[in-house]
Parts: sequence; C-alpha cells; structure tokens
Amino acid sequence: MFAINTPLMSKQKRGAIFDWDGVIINSAAHHEESWERLAKEVDKPLPLDHFKRGFGMKNEVIFPELLRWTVEPVEIRTLSLRKEAIYREVVQERGITALPGVKEWLQTLRDADIPCVIGSSTHRENIITTLDRLGLSSFFSDMVTSEDVTRGKPDPEVFLTAAARIGVSSEHGVVFEDALVGIAAAQAAKMRVVGVATTEPREKLAHANWVVDRLDELNVAELWPR
Repeated sequence: MFAINTPLMSKQKRGAIFDWDGVIINSAAHHEESWERLAKEVDKPLPLDHFKRGFGMKNEVIFPELLRWTVEPVEIRTLSLRKEAIYREVVQERGITALPGVKEWLQTLRDADIPCVIGSSTHRENIITTLDRLGLSSFFSDMVTSEDVTRGKPDPEVFLTAAARIGVSSEHGVVFEDALVGIAAAQAAKMRVVGVATTEPREKLAHANWVVDRLDELNVAELWPR
C-alpha cells in the first residue's frame, strides 16, 4: 500500500495529481445507479439532470444544494455514507476496470520519477477498495479524498492539499481531470490541467491546457518541458 500523510520536506520539481472517477476508472454508471437506489430506499425525488449537474461535487453539497433533500448535517452525513455503501455494492455486483491507457501512463510517470497523488471528491474507502481490485496502489504516493477537505471543487483545496502531500509547487503540478468543476478547481490552484474526455465532450474541455481521450496519448516532455 502507498505511504500516506507524509509531506515531502523539499519541493519536487514535477508532480501529477489525479482525479479518480472518470480519470482512473469509469464509474459513472455505478454512481448513477447508487443515487437511484438511494432515492428509492429513502423515497426521495431525483431531478432528471441531477447526476450531470452534481458530477465531481461533494455529497455534502449535492444533498442540500442540488437535491434539496435536507440541510441537517447529521442527516446529510447519514445519507452520504449510505450512498457510498450502495456504490460499493454496485461495484461488487458489476465489477470495475481501469480506463484504457491508465496503467501505461502511470508506468510512464513512474519511469520518469514523477510522484503521483490522488485528489478526489470521492470517499476514501471507495478509492482504497477499487485500488486494491485494480492493482494500482503502488503507483500513488498518497491520496486526498472528501474526508480530507472542507470545501469541494471548484474550490482548489483538494488539489493544493494533494500537491503539498508530494511536495510539489502549483507551477510544477499537473492535474488530470474529467469534470468541469475539477478543471475549474485546478485552474484556481494555478496548476496546469489535462482534460480527459470521458465525461464531457472534448469541445467542453477546450479551456484545459491539454485535452485527450486517454492518458497514454500524453508524453512527459510535453507536460513538464525542461
């Protein structure tokens, strides 16, 4: 398993910060199903566009502001934990795989001695469970998840915290994101960002520094020129 919670003492010259859902795995169908099951379980309505509008946001924002189910912190916490438990049930039922090109790109970064860290709105247990299933744990030095931050994307907190974990400055960090709120968060953190066209069409990601369909289209020299 990767080492966690140990910021490096000296600044790395290069670092890679990865969102999780839609960048490492394609879990959109799993998450959408978990929202539908939860809504049925608690007998609450779901707006038709709820999933697309909430993609990349923390549950703590989705429940009170998007779905308007409740504003009570204890109830939000209970619903959030149940939603993520249902998600893991769906993953167990359906299985899940890494997106094409992910492992190849992670290996390229390892060969180039570029540290990698996860910066995601996803719950930690979800990521750890899936990392183990995919055999990708050794590629990441650390992770920052929804439990580690108070402000969700498009706030830059998650990416700034992740960069600090691997000792990289904003100017030398590259973020890999699929969601519009994630790209906005990376830009607010003053980091360059690769838009991965898994959730949104390429034209909607045009404000990212680079746009790709799969990660192994990239090369290290382009992202971190000497």
